[in-house]
Amino acid sequence: MQTIDEQLQDRRTAARSGGGQARVDKHHAKGKLTARERLDALLDENSFKESDMFVEHRCVDFGMQTQKIPGDGVVTGWGTINGRLVFVFSQDFTVFGGSLSEAHAEKICKVMDQAMKAGAPLIGLNDSGGARIQEGVASLGGYAEVFQRNVLASGVIPQISMIMGPCAGGAVYSPAMTDFIFMVRDSSYMFVTGPEVVKTVTHEEVTHEELGGADTHAMTSGVCDIAFENELEALQQLRDFYDFLPLSNREKPPVRPTSDSMHRRDTSLDTLVPDNPNQPYDMKELVHKIVDDSHFFELQPDYAKNIVIGMARMNGSTVGIVANQPLILAGCLDIKSSIKAARFVRFCDAFNIPIITLVDVPGFLPGTAQEYGGIIKHGAKLLFAYAECTVPKITVITRKAYGGAYDVMASKHLRGDVNLAWPNAEIAVMGAKGAVEIIFRNDIGDAEKIEKRTEEYREKFANPFIAASRGYIDDVIKPSGTRQHICKSLAMLASKELENPWRKHDNLPL
Repeated sequence: MQTIDEQLQDRRTAARSGGGQARVDKHHAKGKLTARERLDALLDENSFKESDMFVEHRCVDFGMQTQKIPGDGVVTGWGTINGRLVFVFSQDFTVFGGSLSEAHAEKICKVMDQAMKAGAPLIGLNDSGGARIQEGVASLGGYAEVFQRNVLASGVIPQISMIMGPCAGGAVYSPAMTDFIFMVRDSSYMFVTGPEVVKTVTHEEVTHEELGGADTHAMTSGVCDIAFENELEALQQLRDFYDFLPLSNREKPPVRPTSDSMHRRDTSLDTLVPDNPNQPYDMKELVHKIVDDSHFFELQPDYAKNIVIGMARMNGSTVGIVANQPLILAGCLDIKSSIKAARFVRFCDAFNIPIITLVDVPGFLPGTAQEYGGIIKHGAKLLFAYAECTVPKITVITRKAYGGAYDVMASKHLRGDVNLAWPNAEIAVMGAKGAVEIIFRNDIGDAEKIEKRTEEYREKFANPFIAASRGYIDDVIKPSGTRQHICKSLAMLASKELENPWRKHDNLPL
């Protein structure tokens, strides 16, 4: 007769072996890690404390009563990343294809509830074939329970989804409601309906990768924030990203000491912007040269490239970066870039992360495609996000800030705290040439006169000093001193307090 200790050890061994060695070997053959191996790579060594290891499903239909594996296809618990608490769940594809049963969902809900009570982030490692068909509506109810908790946790604790395998049907909506989604190339995919259903309904022939692969969602749909080459890279990068985040909305982001002086000047920035106002330059160069140790964690780098977003540190403290990119569409705002930046601004505001906005924007992208696609409402999302934002907001206009796009990009009128401009910045309703052609439309046939008028307009209006004279720009600074000005402004704003009027919730223009 086995002792209690022996029984316990046998049960733990059964749970840790997942679906058995044969299925584990098959999983490894695809270049994928098991659920527990992923947690080992993500969390600090020996920090993981598992919960609900012995949970089993309760289904008795279709012979399921004879197929029970402890843990029921998901590993849950908590641990640390660089010494900071995090709650996790990792779906095990070797057990019933990682399918979600009622018990499986209960385990995830339980760890989500614990994360909320403890005030610490939740990371989900998704690798599941979807709802467990044998359980019918019970599994669907399990999904809804998870969805409800995603909504309640939104803006309270950071939620991150790492898609490590299939994620289809109802399973995609939980990641969609988390703050960030990361995927792995060639092994993870997300879609509401698979290729077979698509072919039946629309007669389109499409592969899993084309329909919902990592590159599709990183480049085309914008669902994915970053697509990584392999699982180990993804998990190591996730550890790096986690270091930027606060544990909850009640805490400030962590401070990481740096040897990079806040007083550092970079004279190369004085020549970054070309003399020709129509010539592009790489805004990322400015970002890397002003942040601590040139370390910038860019999000959605392959989607809506005309705007750049991501996390960095200034004098050791986390900041969110939003920057127009003149290399793409001249830095114009369009539907995709507005949505991309708006969601990021709202995340930063929810979690006490100051926002640095680097502006070089000639306006909103014109055209029927944009108007028919709803640029009015989608552009308003970014406007709304900046306007309701209460964290410190520091704006630097490097070159162009025209029209409504000037207003939208964290202007002083949207409660910008510190608004700076480089000496050659152009702040106006529109570009000098376009303005002259409207004001002096009768002279359009005289090229020489139009050119003279354009130069006069540029000298009189297309500079930062008109805005500065009205207090819309707090200071005109040398580009080389940008880092110093931002760091000093952040220090001044460290104790900023600002509250919006009470309301049940706002009504974002969706």
